Amino acid sequence: MKPVEMREFIEAMEELEKERGINKDYLIESLESALVTAYKRNFDSVDNVKVTIDKETGAVHIYSVRTVVEDNKLEDPLLELELMPARKISPLCNVGDIVNLEIVPKDFGRIAAQTAKQVVVQKIREAERNITFTEYNDKKGEIVSGLVQKADGNVVIMDLGKLEGVMPQKEQIPTEKYKVNDKIRGYVLDVERGVKGIPHAIVSRSHPDFVRKLFEFEIPEIYEGLIEIKSVSRDPGYRSKVAVYSKNENIDPVGSCVGQKGVRIQNIINELNGEKIDVIEWNEDPSIYIAAALLPAQVLAVDIKEDEKFAEVIVQDDQLSLAIGKSGQNARLAAKLTNWKIDIKSESQIREMVEKQMNENNEEENIEDDANNNE
Repeated sequence: MKPVEMREFIEAMEELEKERGINKDYLIESLESALVTAYKRNFDSVDNVKVTIDKETGAVHIYSVRTVVEDNKLEDPLLELELMPARKISPLCNVGDIVNLEIVPKDFGRIAAQTAKQVVVQKIREAERNITFTEYNDKKGEIVSGLVQKADGNVVIMDLGKLEGVMPQKEQIPTEKYKVNDKIRGYVLDVERGVKGIPHAIVSRSHPDFVRKLFEFEIPEIYEGLIEIKSVSRDPGYRSKVAVYSKNENIDPVGSCVGQKGVRIQNIINELNGEKIDVIEWNEDPSIYIAAALLPAQVLAVDIKEDEKFAEVIVQDDQLSLAIGKSGQNARLAAKLTNWKIDIKSESQIREMVEKQMNENNEEENIEDDANNNE
Protein backbone atom coordinates (compact mmCIF):
# COMPACT_ATOMS: atom_id res chain seq x y z
CA MET A 1 0.00 0.00 0.00
CA LYS A 2 1.39 3.43 -0.90
CA PRO A 3 2.45 5.63 2.05
CA VAL A 4 0.05 8.41 0.98
CA GLU A 5 -2.87 6.01 0.92
CA MET A 6 -1.89 4.72 4.34
CA ARG A 7 -1.60 8.25 5.71
CA GLU A 8 -5.10 8.93 4.44
CA PHE A 9 -6.20 5.73 6.12
CA ILE A 10 -4.74 6.87 9.45
CA GLU A 11 -6.46 10.25 9.04
CA ALA A 12 -9.75 8.49 8.35
CA MET A 13 -9.38 6.47 11.56
CA GLU A 14 -8.62 9.64 13.52
CA GLU A 15 -11.82 11.13 12.11
CA LEU A 16 -13.79 8.04 13.15
CA GLU A 17 -12.37 8.37 16.66
CA LYS A 18 -13.56 11.97 16.89
CA GLU A 19 -16.98 11.49 15.31
CA ARG A 20 -18.01 8.04 16.55
CA GLY A 21 -15.77 7.42 19.53
CA ILE A 22 -14.09 4.39 17.89
CA ASN A 23 -10.58 4.09 19.33
CA LYS A 24 -7.89 4.46 16.65
CA ASP A 25 -5.46 2.12 18.43
CA TYR A 26 -8.20 -0.52 18.60
CA LEU A 27 -8.74 -0.22 14.82
CA ILE A 28 -5.01 -0.44 14.09
CA GLU A 29 -4.56 -3.51 16.31
CA SER A 30 -7.52 -5.17 14.63
CA LEU A 31 -6.12 -4.37 11.19
CA GLU A 32 -2.67 -5.70 12.11
CA SER A 33 -4.24 -8.99 13.20
CA ALA A 34 -6.33 -9.18 10.01
CA LEU A 35 -3.27 -8.48 7.82
CA VAL A 36 -1.42 -11.36 9.44
CA THR A 37 -4.30 -13.66 8.54
CA ALA A 38 -4.45 -12.25 4.99
CA TYR A 39 -0.71 -12.72 4.52
CA LYS A 40 -0.80 -16.34 5.66
CA ARG A 41 -3.79 -17.07 3.42
CA ASN A 42 -2.33 -15.46 0.31
CA PHE A 43 1.33 -16.48 0.67
CA ASP A 44 0.99 -19.90 2.32
CA SER A 45 3.10 -18.61 5.19
CA VAL A 46 3.95 -20.40 8.41
CA ASP A 47 2.90 -18.94 11.74
CA ASN A 48 5.95 -16.72 12.29
CA VAL A 49 4.68 -13.63 10.48
CA LYS A 50 4.18 -10.29 12.23
CA VAL A 51 2.58 -7.10 10.88
CA THR A 52 2.88 -3.62 12.38
CA ILE A 53 1.38 -0.31 11.25
CA ASP A 54 3.05 3.00 12.02
CA LYS A 55 0.42 5.04 13.89
CA GLU A 56 1.76 8.31 12.45
CA THR A 57 2.62 7.53 8.82
CA GLY A 58 0.41 4.50 8.34
CA ALA A 59 3.26 2.52 6.79
CA VAL A 60 2.76 -1.26 6.87
CA HIS A 61 5.75 -3.38 7.96
CA ILE A 62 5.74 -7.16 7.53
CA TYR A 63 8.22 -9.28 9.43
CA SER A 64 9.27 -12.87 9.47
CA VAL A 65 9.94 -13.68 13.12
CA ARG A 66 13.13 -15.77 13.37
CA THR A 67 15.07 -17.50 16.12
CA VAL A 68 18.82 -16.76 16.05
CA VAL A 69 21.05 -19.84 15.62
CA GLU A 70 24.82 -20.30 15.30
CA ASP A 71 26.38 -19.74 11.91
CA ASN A 72 26.31 -22.83 9.70
CA LYS A 73 23.76 -24.46 12.07
CA LEU A 74 20.63 -23.44 10.16
CA GLU A 75 18.01 -26.21 10.14
CA ASP A 76 14.79 -24.39 9.15
CA PRO A 77 15.33 -21.30 6.95
CA LEU A 78 11.72 -20.22 7.42
CA LEU A 79 11.92 -20.10 11.21
CA GLU A 80 15.61 -19.50 11.92
CA LEU A 81 18.34 -16.97 11.07
CA GLU A 82 22.10 -17.37 11.46
CA LEU A 83 23.89 -15.13 13.96
CA MET A 84 25.87 -12.96 11.49
CA PRO A 85 22.87 -11.93 9.31
CA ALA A 86 20.81 -11.50 12.48
CA ARG A 87 23.34 -9.01 13.89
CA LYS A 88 22.86 -6.83 10.82
CA ILE A 89 19.28 -6.42 12.03
CA SER A 90 19.94 -6.35 15.76
CA PRO A 91 23.67 -5.85 16.56
CA LEU A 92 23.37 -6.99 20.17
CA CYS A 93 21.44 -10.20 19.56
CA ASN A 94 22.76 -13.60 20.58
CA VAL A 95 21.97 -17.22 19.80
CA GLY A 96 18.44 -18.04 21.04
CA ASP A 97 17.16 -14.47 20.68
CA ILE A 98 14.24 -13.48 18.46
CA VAL A 99 14.70 -11.03 15.59
CA ASN A 100 12.23 -9.59 13.09
CA LEU A 101 13.35 -9.89 9.48
CA GLU A 102 11.41 -7.39 7.36
CA ILE A 103 10.01 -8.75 4.13
CA VAL A 104 8.26 -7.03 1.22
CA PRO A 105 5.94 -9.48 -0.52
CA LYS A 106 4.88 -8.68 -4.07
CA ASP A 107 1.38 -7.20 -4.54
CA PHE A 108 0.71 -7.15 -0.80
CA GLY A 109 -0.40 -3.49 -1.06
CA ARG A 110 -3.57 -4.52 -2.90
CA ILE A 111 -4.31 -7.24 -0.36
CA ALA A 112 -3.70 -4.82 2.50
CA ALA A 113 -6.08 -2.25 0.99
CA GLN A 114 -8.89 -4.81 0.62
CA THR A 115 -8.30 -6.16 4.12
CA ALA A 116 -8.22 -2.66 5.62
CA LYS A 117 -11.59 -1.83 4.09
CA GLN A 118 -13.18 -5.04 5.37
CA VAL A 119 -11.72 -4.65 8.85
CA VAL A 120 -12.72 -1.02 9.21
CA VAL A 121 -16.31 -1.70 8.11
CA GLN A 122 -16.55 -4.66 10.47
CA LYS A 123 -15.01 -2.85 13.42
CA ILE A 124 -17.17 0.23 12.86
CA ARG A 125 -20.23 -1.99 13.10
CA GLU A 126 -18.92 -3.71 16.21
CA ALA A 127 -17.94 -0.44 17.85
CA GLU A 128 -21.29 1.15 17.07
CA ARG A 129 -23.06 -1.87 18.55
CA ASN A 130 -20.89 -1.61 21.65
CA ILE A 131 -21.62 2.10 21.95
CA THR A 132 -25.34 1.47 21.51
CA PHE A 133 -25.24 -1.38 24.03
CA THR A 134 -23.49 0.84 26.60
CA GLU A 135 -25.84 3.75 25.94
CA TYR A 136 -28.98 1.68 26.46
CA ASN A 137 -27.46 -0.41 29.23
CA ASP A 138 -27.21 2.88 31.13
CA LYS A 139 -30.96 3.30 30.52
CA LYS A 140 -31.89 0.17 32.44
CA GLY A 141 -34.60 1.20 34.87
CA GLU A 142 -35.66 4.12 32.67
CA ILE A 143 -38.63 4.73 30.35
CA VAL A 144 -38.14 4.79 26.58
CA SER A 145 -40.50 5.54 23.70
CA GLY A 146 -40.74 3.74 20.39
CA LEU A 147 -42.87 2.74 17.43
CA VAL A 148 -44.37 -0.72 17.25
CA GLN A 149 -42.82 -2.59 14.32
CA LYS A 150 -44.38 -5.97 14.95
CA ALA A 151 -47.24 -7.14 17.15
CA ASP A 152 -48.27 -10.75 16.64
CA GLY A 153 -49.88 -11.32 20.02
CA ASN A 154 -46.84 -12.95 21.60
CA VAL A 155 -43.89 -10.60 21.23
CA VAL A 156 -44.02 -6.88 20.45
CA ILE A 157 -41.02 -5.44 18.58
CA MET A 158 -40.40 -1.71 19.01
CA ASP A 159 -38.18 0.68 17.08
CA LEU A 160 -36.32 2.65 19.77
CA GLY A 161 -34.14 4.52 17.32
CA LYS A 162 -30.68 2.98 17.59
CA LEU A 163 -31.86 -0.48 18.55
CA GLU A 164 -34.90 -2.72 18.84
CA GLY A 165 -37.04 -3.05 21.90
CA VAL A 166 -38.48 -6.49 22.60
CA MET A 167 -41.58 -6.77 24.80
CA PRO A 168 -42.36 -10.42 25.65
CA GLN A 169 -45.95 -11.38 26.31
CA LYS A 170 -45.45 -11.52 30.09
CA GLU A 171 -44.24 -7.89 30.02
CA GLN A 172 -47.31 -6.67 28.13
CA ILE A 173 -50.43 -5.27 29.79
CA PRO A 174 -53.06 -7.98 29.19
CA THR A 175 -55.84 -5.47 28.54
CA GLU A 176 -53.89 -3.67 25.79
CA LYS A 177 -53.80 -4.43 22.08
CA TYR A 178 -50.78 -3.20 20.14
CA LYS A 179 -50.78 -2.27 16.47
CA VAL A 180 -47.98 -1.54 14.01
CA ASN A 181 -46.93 2.15 14.09
CA ASP A 182 -48.43 2.70 17.56
CA LYS A 183 -46.16 4.96 19.61
CA ILE A 184 -45.81 3.46 23.08
CA ARG A 185 -43.62 3.83 26.13
CA GLY A 186 -42.01 1.07 28.15
CA TYR A 187 -39.68 0.39 31.04
CA VAL A 188 -36.21 -0.96 30.17
CA LEU A 189 -35.69 -4.16 32.15
CA ASP A 190 -32.44 -5.22 30.52
CA VAL A 191 -30.23 -4.89 27.45
CA GLU A 192 -29.01 -8.08 25.76
CA ARG A 193 -26.83 -9.03 22.82
CA GLY A 194 -28.67 -11.03 20.21
CA VAL A 195 -27.64 -12.62 16.91
CA LYS A 196 -24.21 -11.40 15.68
CA GLY A 197 -23.85 -9.31 18.83
CA ILE A 198 -26.64 -6.93 17.84
CA PRO A 199 -28.05 -5.46 21.07
CA HIS A 200 -31.74 -5.17 21.92
CA ALA A 201 -33.62 -3.89 24.95
CA ILE A 202 -36.10 -5.97 26.95
CA VAL A 203 -39.03 -3.61 27.55
CA SER A 204 -41.94 -3.93 29.97
CA ARG A 205 -45.26 -2.16 30.43
CA SER A 206 -46.48 -4.53 33.13
CA HIS A 207 -43.66 -4.11 35.66
CA PRO A 208 -44.52 -2.23 38.89
CA ASP A 209 -41.50 0.03 38.34
CA PHE A 210 -43.08 1.28 35.11
CA VAL A 211 -45.75 2.90 37.30
CA ARG A 212 -43.04 4.17 39.66
CA LYS A 213 -41.20 5.87 36.78
CA LEU A 214 -44.41 7.37 35.39
CA PHE A 215 -44.97 8.99 38.79
CA GLU A 216 -41.45 10.45 38.63
CA PHE A 217 -42.24 11.93 35.22
CA GLU A 218 -45.57 13.44 36.19
CA ILE A 219 -44.95 14.48 39.81
CA PRO A 220 -42.15 17.08 40.15
CA GLU A 221 -42.01 16.60 43.92
CA ILE A 222 -41.11 12.93 43.44
CA TYR A 223 -38.45 13.73 40.84
CA GLU A 224 -36.98 16.36 43.16
CA GLY A 225 -36.96 13.98 46.13
CA LEU A 226 -39.51 15.88 48.22
CA ILE A 227 -41.88 12.92 48.02
CA GLU A 228 -40.68 9.32 48.16
CA ILE A 229 -42.39 6.30 46.65
CA LYS A 230 -42.12 3.64 49.34
CA SER A 231 -43.80 0.76 47.54
CA VAL A 232 -45.78 -0.19 44.43
CA SER A 233 -48.03 -3.21 43.91
CA ARG A 234 -49.76 -3.88 40.64
CA ASP A 235 -52.26 -6.02 38.78
CA PRO A 236 -51.32 -4.78 35.27
CA GLY A 237 -54.20 -3.33 33.30
CA TYR A 238 -56.60 -3.36 36.24
CA ARG A 239 -55.30 -1.74 39.42
CA SER A 240 -52.17 -0.39 41.09
CA LYS A 241 -51.48 0.78 44.61
CA VAL A 242 -48.73 3.29 45.30
CA ALA A 243 -47.51 4.20 48.80
CA VAL A 244 -45.96 7.68 49.07
CA TYR A 245 -44.31 9.60 51.90
CA SER A 246 -42.82 13.00 52.61
CA LYS A 247 -40.59 14.04 55.49
CA ASN A 248 -41.84 17.60 55.01
CA GLU A 249 -44.97 18.03 57.13
CA ASN A 250 -46.07 20.90 54.89
CA ILE A 251 -46.34 18.60 51.87
CA ASP A 252 -49.40 16.42 51.34
CA PRO A 253 -47.87 13.48 49.43
CA VAL A 254 -51.18 12.00 48.31
CA GLY A 255 -52.66 15.34 47.27
CA SER A 256 -49.49 16.27 45.37
CA CYS A 257 -49.60 13.01 43.43
CA VAL A 258 -53.28 13.22 42.61
CA GLY A 259 -53.09 16.90 41.67
CA GLN A 260 -55.82 19.51 41.43
CA LYS A 261 -59.01 17.82 40.21
CA GLY A 262 -56.93 14.67 39.70
CA VAL A 263 -55.08 16.07 36.68
CA ARG A 264 -51.68 14.61 37.58
CA ILE A 265 -52.85 11.10 38.32
CA GLN A 266 -55.10 11.20 35.26
CA ASN A 267 -52.09 11.56 32.96
CA ILE A 268 -50.66 8.33 34.41
CA ILE A 269 -54.03 6.56 34.17
CA ASN A 270 -54.28 7.62 30.52
CA GLU A 271 -50.81 6.22 29.81
CA LEU A 272 -51.95 2.93 31.36
CA ASN A 273 -55.21 2.97 29.36
CA GLY A 274 -57.55 3.34 32.31
CA GLU A 275 -55.78 1.25 34.93
CA LYS A 276 -57.09 2.32 38.37
CA ILE A 277 -54.50 3.73 40.75
CA ASP A 278 -54.86 4.02 44.53
CA VAL A 279 -52.40 6.48 46.06
CA ILE A 280 -52.03 6.02 49.79
CA GLU A 281 -49.81 7.59 52.42
CA TRP A 282 -47.10 5.39 53.87
CA ASN A 283 -46.86 5.26 57.65
CA GLU A 284 -44.26 3.61 59.86
CA ASP A 285 -47.10 2.36 62.07
CA PRO A 286 -48.12 -0.89 60.30
CA SER A 287 -51.72 -0.77 61.53
CA ILE A 288 -52.23 2.71 60.03
CA TYR A 289 -50.36 1.73 56.86
CA ILE A 290 -52.36 -1.48 56.35
CA ALA A 291 -55.66 0.35 56.90
CA ALA A 292 -54.68 2.90 54.26
CA ALA A 293 -53.52 0.17 51.86
CA LEU A 294 -57.01 -1.33 51.84
CA LEU A 295 -58.57 1.81 50.41
CA PRO A 296 -61.16 2.46 49.08
CA ALA A 297 -62.55 0.25 51.89
CA GLN A 298 -62.96 1.83 55.32
CA VAL A 299 -61.26 -0.12 58.12
CA LEU A 300 -62.56 -0.25 61.71
CA ALA A 301 -59.58 -1.90 63.41
CA VAL A 302 -56.28 -3.62 62.72
CA ASP A 303 -54.79 -6.18 65.09
CA ILE A 304 -51.16 -6.93 64.22
CA LYS A 305 -48.74 -9.68 65.15
CA GLU A 306 -45.34 -8.11 64.58
CA ASP A 307 -43.29 -11.32 64.77
CA GLU A 308 -45.35 -13.03 62.10
CA LYS A 309 -46.00 -9.87 60.06
CA PHE A 310 -49.65 -10.87 60.21
CA ALA A 311 -52.58 -8.46 60.47
CA GLU A 312 -56.24 -9.18 61.21
CA VAL A 313 -58.42 -6.40 59.82
CA ILE A 314 -62.01 -5.68 60.84
CA VAL A 315 -64.41 -3.82 58.55
CA GLN A 316 -68.12 -3.08 58.58
CA ASP A 317 -70.30 -5.70 56.91
CA ASP A 318 -71.01 -3.51 53.90
CA GLN A 319 -67.27 -2.89 53.42
CA LEU A 320 -66.14 -6.53 53.35
CA SER A 321 -66.51 -7.15 49.61
CA LEU A 322 -64.87 -3.78 48.88
CA ALA A 323 -61.94 -4.55 51.19
CA ILE A 324 -61.37 -7.96 49.63
CA GLY A 325 -62.04 -6.77 46.07
CA LYS A 326 -63.04 -8.71 42.99
CA SER A 327 -61.29 -12.09 43.04
CA GLY A 328 -59.42 -10.87 46.13
CA GLN A 329 -57.60 -8.17 44.15
CA ASN A 330 -57.74 -5.35 46.72
CA ALA A 331 -56.56 -7.53 49.61
CA ARG A 332 -53.85 -9.12 47.46
CA LEU A 333 -52.48 -5.77 46.31
CA ALA A 334 -52.57 -4.40 49.86
CA ALA A 335 -50.60 -7.41 51.09
CA LYS A 336 -47.98 -6.93 48.34
CA LEU A 337 -47.78 -3.22 49.02
CA THR A 338 -47.24 -3.57 52.78
CA ASN A 339 -45.44 -6.92 52.71
CA TRP A 340 -47.80 -8.14 55.46
CA LYS A 341 -50.15 -11.11 55.50
CA ILE A 342 -53.68 -9.70 55.85
CA ASP A 343 -56.82 -11.46 57.01
CA ILE A 344 -60.02 -9.42 56.58
CA LYS A 345 -63.17 -10.07 58.57
CA SER A 346 -66.48 -8.24 58.92
CA GLU A 347 -68.04 -7.12 62.21
CA SER A 348 -70.63 -9.92 61.93
CA GLN A 349 -67.93 -12.54 61.47
CA ILE A 350 -66.03 -11.25 64.49
CA ARG A 351 -69.28 -11.15 66.51
CA GLU A 352 -70.04 -14.75 65.55
CA MET A 353 -66.54 -15.83 66.47
CA VAL A 354 -66.80 -14.10 69.87
CA GLU A 355 -70.24 -15.63 70.56
CA LYS A 356 -69.00 -19.07 69.54
CA GLN A 357 -66.00 -18.72 71.81
CA MET A 358 -68.23 -17.57 74.67
CA ASN A 359 -70.58 -20.53 74.16
CA GLU A 360 -67.63 -22.94 74.10
CA ASN A 361 -66.32 -21.40 77.31
CA ASN A 362 -69.75 -21.68 78.95
CA GLU A 363 -70.02 -25.32 77.94
CA GLU A 364 -66.62 -26.01 79.42
CA GLU A 365 -67.67 -24.26 82.66
CA ASN A 366 -70.92 -26.28 82.81
CA ILE A 367 -69.02 -29.52 82.34
CA GLU A 368 -66.67 -28.57 85.16
CA ASP A 369 -69.63 -27.66 87.42
CA ASP A 370 -71.35 -30.97 86.70
CA ALA A 371 -68.18 -32.85 87.47
CA ASN A 372 -67.78 -31.01 90.76
CA ASN A 373 -71.43 -31.72 91.73
CA ASN A 374 -71.06 -35.41 91.02
CA GLU A 375 -68.15 -35.53 93.35
